[in-house]
Amino acid sequence: MRDIFVAELVGTFLLILLGDGVVANVLTRKSGMYGGGPLQITVGWALGVMIPAAIFGAMSGAHFNPALTLALAYNGGITWDTVPFYIAGQMLGAMIGALFVYLLYKDHFEETVKTEDPAVVRGCFCTAPSIRNTGRNLLSEIMGTFVLVFAILGFANVAGASDVGIDKLFVYGLILSIGVSTGGLTGYAINPARDLGPRIMYAILPFSKKADTMWDYSWVPVVGPIIGAFLAVFLFNFVF
Repeated sequence: MRDIFVAELVGTFLLILLGDGVVANVLTRKSGMYGGGPLQITVGWALGVMIPAAIFGAMSGAHFNPALTLALAYNGGITWDTVPFYIAGQMLGAMIGALFVYLLYKDHFEETVKTEDPAVVRGCFCTAPSIRNTGRNLLSEIMGTFVLVFAILGFANVAGASDVGIDKLFVYGLILSIGVSTGGLTGYAINPARDLGPRIMYAILPFSKKADTMWDYSWVPVVGPIIGAFLAVFLFNFVF
């Protein structure tokens, strides 16, 4: 249990450090990579998933995502008694990752909010819809996570992929694909810990100007991914 907790904590820390880090690198005014654009962000997030997955895949399965953990427990891939250790590691890792993004970019955040909407800085931590429509926003998170989990389950059918680590490249391509296809709708959280952990940290960390934390929206990137993950398991079991 300890190994699972540690692997998920450190892996999710790296995920958020690299993922939220690339957003801050592109969006904050004084950054040397300011204006890099959404493709740089999407590639950065895909790498941010792939790298800790390669490191911790053999140790915990490299979930880094409570929705995936719950779906795999339901499907029998892991035992239910391990779930609290997975999710505790994921949430704590996400919060620590967000803290270090804040520490790294604090000066840049403060320069940015002088001239930009503080929602730009909030977007370096948590997601928000480009057009607020609760039903469609929820559907976007459901479908993005459905693709994520269905594909991860399907990759297990590729003979020998995990033996040489090709499955981690598949995961990179998967995150990249979801991002370039649906990321502009809600920021494609597709992971409750990835959104909720940094959102909590944005709420409690000190900024000279702060946007609304959008707690009234925060349930969407939590509930949507869980629904999508379970739908993926149901369909995968029906098909295969």
